[in-house]
Amino acid sequence: MAGKRRIRPISPRLRIEILTKEDIMKIHEASLEVMRDVGVRFPSRKALEILGDAGAVVDPSTMVAKLPPDLVTKALASAPPSYTLAARNPEDNIILDGTSCWLSTDGCGIETYDLETGAKRLSTKKDIQDSARLADYLDDIAFYWGPMVSAQDIPAEVRPLHELQAAFLGTSKHVQPETIITEKMAEYCVELAAIIVGGKENLQSRPVFSVMQCSADPLGEDAGSIEASLVAAKYGIPTGFMPMPMSCGTAPATLAGNLVVTTVDSLAPIVLLQIAYPGCPVFFAAAPTVIDLHTGGYTGGSPEDYLLGGAFNQICDFYNIPLSMGAMATGAKLPDWQAGVDNSLSTLMPVLTCTDMLTGAGMLNGSKILSFPEIIMDCEIFSIVRKVAEGIRVDSETLAVDVIKKVGVGGNFLAEKHTRKFLREIWRPTVFDRTPYSVWEESGGKGALDKAVEMARSILAKHQPLPIDPVTMKEMDRVVRAAERELLGR
Repeated sequence: MAGKRRIRPISPRLRIEILTKEDIMKIHEASLEVMRDVGVRFPSRKALEILGDAGAVVDPSTMVAKLPPDLVTKALASAPPSYTLAARNPEDNIILDGTSCWLSTDGCGIETYDLETGAKRLSTKKDIQDSARLADYLDDIAFYWGPMVSAQDIPAEVRPLHELQAAFLGTSKHVQPETIITEKMAEYCVELAAIIVGGKENLQSRPVFSVMQCSADPLGEDAGSIEASLVAAKYGIPTGFMPMPMSCGTAPATLAGNLVVTTVDSLAPIVLLQIAYPGCPVFFAAAPTVIDLHTGGYTGGSPEDYLLGGAFNQICDFYNIPLSMGAMATGAKLPDWQAGVDNSLSTLMPVLTCTDMLTGAGMLNGSKILSFPEIIMDCEIFSIVRKVAEGIRVDSETLAVDVIKKVGVGGNFLAEKHTRKFLREIWRPTVFDRTPYSVWEESGGKGALDKAVEMARSILAKHQPLPIDPVTMKEMDRVVRAAERELLGR
């Protein structure tokens, strides 16, 4: 791996704009108006005290804080526009600087399609470590998000700590859990990560995990998530909140109105964290969607989702804060045609607006079911989008006038040095099949899913991530046992 960057992001040359500058300013001003006049619910005495001391208008009875525009503006000014998501292996560090799109896995499901039997079953801690190992192997996956599924064989009180441990064991890449939703659990997770980096004092310069939280749309946050994020921010661990407003349900029917709710529910907790710990690394996160008009549920792939995702990235660029955008969260129940269409379009749009973090690969049924082969097929989609987003380079070398003159009328370019140099840039499939029909038939008539299943089995049979040394492992186990004693009474 020496001399070769194993993680492959997309650095798009092609860009699209869904919103005009005037549109973005209108959404910004509308969001400020809502935060000032309506406010946001922060069901945490600690959070309300921080906001009240900073100048917010706090109602203790409703736990709603109204945020003056100048308070919001001042707080956001201290948020860093760029920083590094560190990894156990420093070669796997990734930089969020607005120039590249980094793909992660998806989460947090509750079921798994068993790789050997194909049957759907409840997810386990082993599934987390196995999915992390698969993500560790794949160049297109930049970090492990989730966990991809819940460790339902572990008691709920200590489950997030076990899940973080399993992820660290499975990959040397950065880990971004979404399940650390209490202050006490955040403290234990900080202690676990500190063992890896040699102490809590090193986490700020080497945050090997970051924290994703969910908002309580519309115009609300979750108490445990807020207080867990304050712990993370104290140690310089990057933190973001993901609203998932559904138009017609938890957001207005109009896409512009949805974007206002998305903006408010993303901004408000960032304001809180910047007041408490100015300069702490934060990011926006969002998965706005529209309601399914037949079921009233989450769509998991619609034209509106693609527009909302791309538009919100432009809004985040306005605030100059990194963004994590939900992508590939197909509503398909199987790795099929629907999943391919959903995940292709939901990846293309945020890439063409240069979203920093894309979550993520490998889940079906609206992020409820883990599919190991789907992780691989989603990476295939990501590689196609990468090639499209590169655009077409036009210069004296790529115009190739000299080689065209040399080959001349009726010639062939296959043997030319120019061809040998640039043929490596032509996209090649991993699991898609483009062989002649007879060759495909003779090789067993396997489709992309068949190949992805075989590839997933092979990777999990052979690949081992960068190991954790025995002393560190022992210390990590000690932290887990301490949490179990306190939280389970064992």
